[in-house]
Order: sequence, then structure tokens, then C-alpha cells
Amino acid sequence: MQVYLEFEKPVAELEGKVAELRALSDTNGSVSIGDEIARLESKAAQALKEIYGRLTPWQKTQVARHPNRPHFKDYVGQLIEDFTPLAGDRAFAEDAAIVGGIGRFDGQSVVVIGHEKGHDTPSRLEHNFGMARPEGYRKAVRLMKLADRFGLPVIALVDTPGAYPGIGAEERGQAEAIARATECCLNLTVPNVAVILGEGGSGGAIALATANVVLMLEHSVYSVISPEGAASILWRDAGRAQDAASNMRITAVDLKELKVIDDIIAEPVGGAHREPVQTISETGERIASVLKDHYGREPEDLQSERWAKFLAIGRTL
Repeated sequence: MQVYLEFEKPVAELEGKVAELRALSDTNGSVSIGDEIARLESKAAQALKEIYGRLTPWQKTQVARHPNRPHFKDYVGQLIEDFTPLAGDRAFAEDAAIVGGIGRFDGQSVVVIGHEKGHDTPSRLEHNFGMARPEGYRKAVRLMKLADRFGLPVIALVDTPGAYPGIGAEERGQAEAIARATECCLNLTVPNVAVILGEGGSGGAIALATANVVLMLEHSVYSVISPEGAASILWRDAGRAQDAASNMRITAVDLKELKVIDDIIAEPVGGAHREPVQTISETGERIASVLKDHYGREPEDLQSERWAKFLAIGRTL
């Protein structure tokens, strides 16, 4: 079932009319309305193209959060062969908000780690809406060290509103766990690539996205805080999230200009949720290209390149 965002109402109306005409045509075979259906479909496609050609940062945020947007398990299911999930941090518990394991990508053994939000109410509760606790980041560190030991490239698929802010998570060392995961990313002696699939929220995202190459889907967002959180701090009014999003420079185009990310993966017209198979396939091709460029590199070069990349962010001199 197609879920329409608020700004997609013109498209929703047109596609609704198309559906009605198709139903009429199916129930009354004597009525020929093929030309009208084609005209409305063309009009809807043009409207969708125009709308997505001028999305505001706040609208991109809504697209990044679309409930039908493909998530970690969708990417793994299509791109990774023989995926074997590995659970637990060997210290406290399993955290389903971060999923990781070993599999084969493009003929090469890899370690894949990422946030999983879930697609319906039960799975969203199971995965805590992609908001990881300390044990999730400690599990990620365990898997990255495993990758380092066996010389396996690391693929990180990031999609989280941020790390879980609950009292229990803070008591168990949330900030320290995020810092350790970030440090582990920086010190890897194998290639690592990160892709921002939807939301890249704060330290919860950077803990996995400190990579040699950071890619970002066209309509995803990446920021130190959510627009609602920023609006609450700056204006004490979460309702001004749209203003915050417009000023925070959270879109892929802005972040590439700022050199926070390395490149942008184009999405189909209407967003990744309209053509998930195509989006996942193109994302896989980009990841494969990045890893191919980094295979055979000296460990010291991979480390120094990664450190230099992140130390250079924000420098003006």
C-alpha cells in the first residue's frame, strides 16, 4: 500500500483517480478508458518529478523517515549472500537495533553492520526504531574487530534517528560505547564504507559511519541532532522543526559541499520507497566500486587516510 506524504497530495489525488478508472475498467469491460488512464498516469508522473525536483530540507527529512523506505534487512536480503547474523556484545545483552554479521558481497567475504528500524509495529518495537543502546555499539565493535582479525572489509548501513536516550542506556555508558565504536572505525586496518540510507542521527550514526568512504542516498539526512530537537533547543518550540531543517544543512547536497560525505547515490523519482529494488541494486553497485578501489591497500594507508579525512572536516585554513 502506497503511503503518501503531506506534500505529495497532488500525486495522491491523480493516482487515486487512476486506480478508480482501472477498477471501473475491470468491472465493466465494455468501457474503454485506456487513453484517460494513460493521460492521468503521465500527469501524475510529471507532478511527482516536479515535486521531488524541489524538495525542501524538511521535506527530505520526511522522505528519509518514510515507513516504506528500504531498511538494513532489505539491503542484506538483496545484496549479501550467505548472511550469518552474529548477536550479543559478550558483556551485557543483544541489541536488535543494530544488526550485523558475515556474508558474501560481490564474491568477497565481508562484515556488514547497520541499524534496523523495522517495517511494522511489532518489528519496530523489537528493533527499538533503530535507536541503539550501548550493547548495540559494543556488538558493532566486536564485529569490527573480528573483521580486522580476518582481513574482511566492513560495510556499514546507517539509518537511525539517534542513539537511545533512556536512563538505562546512560547508566550503561552510552557515550563511552559510541566513542569506542567511533575509535574502532578509525583504527580499522581493512577498508570500510558507510552508506546513510535514511536518517543519520548524531553520534548514533557517526559510531558506524566513520569510514574511508561515506555515501549518502539522495533523499536521506545526516545531522548532529534532529530538526525537532534543534528547534526545541534554539526556539523552545519543536513546531519550528521546518525552520531548523532549513538552517542546519542536513541534506546530501549540503554535506557533500561541506565534505562531510564523499558522494551521493541518486534515488528514483519519488524516493527509494517507490522503487526499493532499483535503489538497493544501485547502492550495491556503488559499494562494490568503492571496495574495489580500496582492495589491496596497505593497512597503514587506510588508517591514515581515514584519520586525515575526518580531521579535515570543518577546517578552513
